Amino acid sequence: MPARRRTVVKDLRRNKYIYLMALPVVAYYLVFHYGPMYGLLIAFKDFNTSAGIWGSPWVGFDHFKDFFQSHYFGRLLRNTVLINVYELLFAFPASIVLALLLNEIRSSMFKRTIQTVSYLPHFISIVVVVGMMVDFLATDGLINQLIALFGLEPISFLREPGWFRFLYVSSGIWQSIGWGSIIYLAAISNIDPALYEAAKMDGAGRWKQTLHITIPGIMPTIVILLILNMGSMMSVGSEKVLLMYNPLTYETADVISTFVYRKGILEANYGYTAAVGLFNAVISFALIVTANGISKRVSENKLW
Repeated sequence: MPARRRTVVKDLRRNKYIYLMALPVVAYYLVFHYGPMYGLLIAFKDFNTSAGIWGSPWVGFDHFKDFFQSHYFGRLLRNTVLINVYELLFAFPASIVLALLLNEIRSSMFKRTIQTVSYLPHFISIVVVVGMMVDFLATDGLINQLIALFGLEPISFLREPGWFRFLYVSSGIWQSIGWGSIIYLAAISNIDPALYEAAKMDGAGRWKQTLHITIPGIMPTIVILLILNMGSMMSVGSEKVLLMYNPLTYETADVISTFVYRKGILEANYGYTAAVGLFNAVISFALIVTANGISKRVSENKLW
């Protein structure tokens, strides 16, 4: 028996219970993530449900050409990219800022209270969150009642395209800022306290300690999460968009995932939407590889 095979067999025997624990997770990814990739073939076929995947005729890249040449392509790409860029600019740093602020709080009771209050929105269903937005932002809702106190006309927030991206991103920040700060607080807790003591002896105040010790200490975590966010940049949460948008806001709200839902589920155009989804996945993969490559070149932090 070759040495490598003996090593593998010995490792399997020694860690058999660990591998048994990992087996359900591996099976989950094989069945629900890798297995369905077989269905990507329909992106290159004129798929017919009665004929099946192999029985449907090949069309090559026709679906991709139709999508690139359609008048939806520019709007979908622009909306998807802009919403994600806004989330990277505002939502991603929000959790970092909250973690840094919480780290400066000296009262443990006050700190726990703020953490609990900021974590709670994460556990609220998206359906409930959007329902709250519909009630608060209605023409006779709380927000417009407050606006009326200043003699201003009521605003149809959810019917005006210009408000959609702001509402989507800001509500996302409110729901995720507290939960996202947990990772950064954990990273801050791993920083050696001796570094802060040395900085105090050198006369550094809280701001300089944060700038030169805390932020560099959590930078690897920030970079890894940023790379992962770049990988999902083309995947705006379709559930929330579907609940928030309407035909009046398609101009700024319609994204690739919602377009796939309408064309694939509602219109049963499976081959075309499979091509659109595959295009989206390829771009996401390219973005995460590019982000990791750039991080590897400019710093020592990388995902792989």
